[in-house]
Parts: sequence; C-alpha cells; structure tokens
Amino acid sequence: MAATAVPTTPDGRYIVVRGRLWRKANPHLSEIERTRLVKRLMEARRDVAKAKRIKDADLEKAAHAAVDEAKHALGERGPVWWDGGAPDFNRHMARTTPYADWFAALGDDADGPT
Repeated sequence: MAATAVPTTPDGRYIVVRGRLWRKANPHLSEIERTRLVKRLMEARRDVAKAKRIKDADLEKAAHAAVDEAKHALGERGPVWWDGGAPDFNRHMARTTPYADWFAALGDDADGPT
C-alpha cells in the first residue's frame, strides 16, 4: 500500500492531519541525527504500547517522557526551529490560523490521511 502524501504548509513548518497542524522535524538536522532520533521516537512509542498492554503505569509514564524527549530533540515540540519570530501554531486547527486561506484552497485534499 502506498503512503498517502500529507499536505505541508508552504513554509514547510507543518503537516496537516485531519485539519490540524503538526510541526515538522527540524530540517536542519543531519540525516544521520534525524534517523537516530526517529528510531528513538519509534522505540519509545512501542514502549508506551507495551506499558499499556501490561498495565504498568510507571513504565508508561517513563515511555511517554521518552516520546516527549525525542520529539523535543527532533524539533516537533519545544522552541521553534525557524528564525524570524513567527509564532508556533503546532496542534492548532489550520482553519483558525494564518494558514486558513491556503488550507481552504486545498479543498478535498485538505484533511490529509485519516
């Protein structure tokens, strides 16, 4: 099955999933560093799932912290990775941000994958 492309804002800062903006990883990371961090993120997500399966609250809390740490290192959370002082609209609905006109122009493709 082919992966469905997700809409990316014209400035390259966000993708859109179900109408919500999600900050992309810092494009200034080296490919090696990005790959390492994504691997760490995926391991942490698997640990969250495992902790939930075995109902281990302490393990789940630690796994969520590891996810958060990886996302910060990737630039998906925490301080923005771009210059110029533009505000962060991470997790905002695209239609309520300065990207609203761009988002509306996408039409049926606006919501990205479900």
